[in-house]
Amino acid sequence: MTASDATTFDVGAVRQYLLGLQDSITSAIARLDGGTFVADAWEKPAGETLQGNGLTKILEGGAVFERAGCGFSHVRGPKLPPSATQHRPELAGAPFEAMGVSLVFHPRNPYVPTVHMNVRMLAATTAESQTVCWFGGGMDLTPYYGFEEDAVHFHTVCRDALAPHGAELYPRFKTWCDEYFFLKHRQEQRGIGGVFFDDFSELGLEGSFAVMRSVGDAFVKAYLPIVERRQTMGWGERERQFQLYRRGRYVEFNLVWDRGTHFGLQSGGRTESILLSMPPLVSWAYQQQPQAGSPEAALYTQFLPRREWV
Repeated sequence: MTASDATTFDVGAVRQYLLGLQDSITSAIARLDGGTFVADAWEKPAGETLQGNGLTKILEGGAVFERAGCGFSHVRGPKLPPSATQHRPELAGAPFEAMGVSLVFHPRNPYVPTVHMNVRMLAATTAESQTVCWFGGGMDLTPYYGFEEDAVHFHTVCRDALAPHGAELYPRFKTWCDEYFFLKHRQEQRGIGGVFFDDFSELGLEGSFAVMRSVGDAFVKAYLPIVERRQTMGWGERERQFQLYRRGRYVEFNLVWDRGTHFGLQSGGRTESILLSMPPLVSWAYQQQPQAGSPEAALYTQFLPRREWV
């Protein structure tokens, strides 16, 4: 990417797309749940190191979703935090602009999987006053009880969304997702994966932006049919306790390993919005092991190990 590419690229179009994406996703979820998203517009006060604004939308205590948070943010700062320059050391300390939509939906029914999706753009100014832009994002599924049909559907939609941009992108981004959403301290996958990409500009700014849009636009098609299939399944205290226990893994990953969480906190972002991904209730147990042959054990043996779904 050349400096002129970044100069002519319409950053405003990215913001407009992201706000529209947030609105379309939350509208679809609200129709399914029957609840209402609370919209919380925010702006970083003048005088703070990080400047910018955003819109957090959250639904809590719904019929289908115990907590569903979807946030948009657009911020500028004087110095990229370490989490953003991990793969670009030449930009350490550079001023930056970042915007994105990030969501995590925690369902009430343990048979409905938790889902995460994020799409984002980041631009930095080098010491030579050149602007460097790149994109990132992805979506991944975290079931508590695994279903082959759901995993195949989710990955099929991810594959098909990326296909117009090159057949090689899905297998590459699928592997990237498996490697990223991995709890190293437990040697365990967070879920059944999906797609993930970061520091992406190899198709040029317009082409890379198009990849980001394809991922964002595919989310509702990837997730809502799974919710609709599972939301009426009966469950009891056993399933609920296993769901709360497995949510603990989600919290561990987000706080220990997630670069997005680290970026937000290290750059002085809005803590309440950064942590909207946390589940409302969660539990931990010492060395809990599921009973052999149980549906809970099947999650560990049939779904969490890395595999090809499509």
